[in-house]
Amino acid sequence: MARPQMLKLPEVLAELNMSRAAFYRMRARGLAPKLIKLPNHQVRVRRADLDAWLARYEDAA
Repeated sequence: MARPQMLKLPEVLAELNMSRAAFYRMRARGLAPKLIKLPNHQVRVRRADLDAWLARYEDAA
């Protein structure tokens, strides 16, 4: 089964096992994966951006 290319924020939070508040704190510090804001004000994260973000932290660990 192919993974979606654009993830909704709740999907990202579930994958990271993180609260929305913690995610937005990271985002405020510039440490979260890049968000895409849609015209209807919803946000998405590209699968490639999330995977690259995770890889950076995996390399640092």
